[in-house]
Amino acid sequence: MTDQTDQADQTEPIGPADASIAPRYAGIATFARLPRIEDVPRADIAVVGVPFDSGVSYRPGARFGPAHVREASRLLRPYNPAQDVTPFSTQQVVDAGDISANPFDLSEAVAQIQQAATELSADGKRLVTIGGDHTIALPLLRVVAEKHGPIAVLHFDAHLDTWDTYFGAPITHGTPFRRASEEGLIDMHASMHVGIRGPLYSRDDLRDDERLGFAIISSVEIETEGLQSAIERMLARLGDRPVYVSVDIDVLDPAHAPGTGTPEAGGMTSRELLAMLRALRNVNIVGADVVEVAPAYDHAQITAVAASHVAYEIISAMTPSTTL
Repeated sequence: MTDQTDQADQTEPIGPADASIAPRYAGIATFARLPRIEDVPRADIAVVGVPFDSGVSYRPGARFGPAHVREASRLLRPYNPAQDVTPFSTQQVVDAGDISANPFDLSEAVAQIQQAATELSADGKRLVTIGGDHTIALPLLRVVAEKHGPIAVLHFDAHLDTWDTYFGAPITHGTPFRRASEEGLIDMHASMHVGIRGPLYSRDDLRDDERLGFAIISSVEIETEGLQSAIERMLARLGDRPVYVSVDIDVLDPAHAPGTGTPEAGGMTSRELLAMLRALRNVNIVGADVVEVAPAYDHAQITAVAASHVAYEIISAMTPSTTL
């Protein structure tokens, strides 16, 4: 006779609420209408929010991002034809609610996020985190690097986020990957930015970024060299390393993601971004975040819908290959 733990381990994953029984627009808004973490015996992937934006340098509001993305995720369905996987049927994906972080003290907030992420992932589950501003990437990278060693960071963004300080503050939404590199958290031979564009302070920004361990596929290069070339360069750079995927929604053009704090013209389309994420199907993704959704600037959930699909494609790419 098996004990309760063995029975729990054998439990089939619980998927989203049945839309033929409960309308999609009804009930508590969990990500993709998935069960809450307290309603299942175990989990493989936890979607967790971090409603924090005290590290922003321009327009605030990303603290409301997790709730906005959850609302926009109600229409996601169990089968992903683009990747030919059913991401919620062979792994238990849950909504783990939100991590509380001090909105008045950056250092304490980062410590709180790191501690909560450590506890949440202690049993081996992987986290897909919805921000919040990009400051949250630093504590999350500390957690995955503690388990896996230096991580290949795949960073989709309009901005490098490897600047040094803002007003003397070393940890903000523009500095997480500089601090991560300095702390030895990233694989300096396998990390990459995708979608970079817009004006910089000087050419030294690019030199600094390369020294910190990042290669770049710019938005212009995606246009001139083509999407397939960008995908091939991305996969070659990542190799077979453990990968952390960090998506700032402003990597998309403002036409596709108006609801963000630091928009830049000339960005990727939603279709291009989703295609690059789908190409990660055979990559070892150990964690991810989707950040900088600011609903006050959004229209008709355009940005939140894009962000929810970004998270969905990442979770699909994390699905065990046995489902193919």
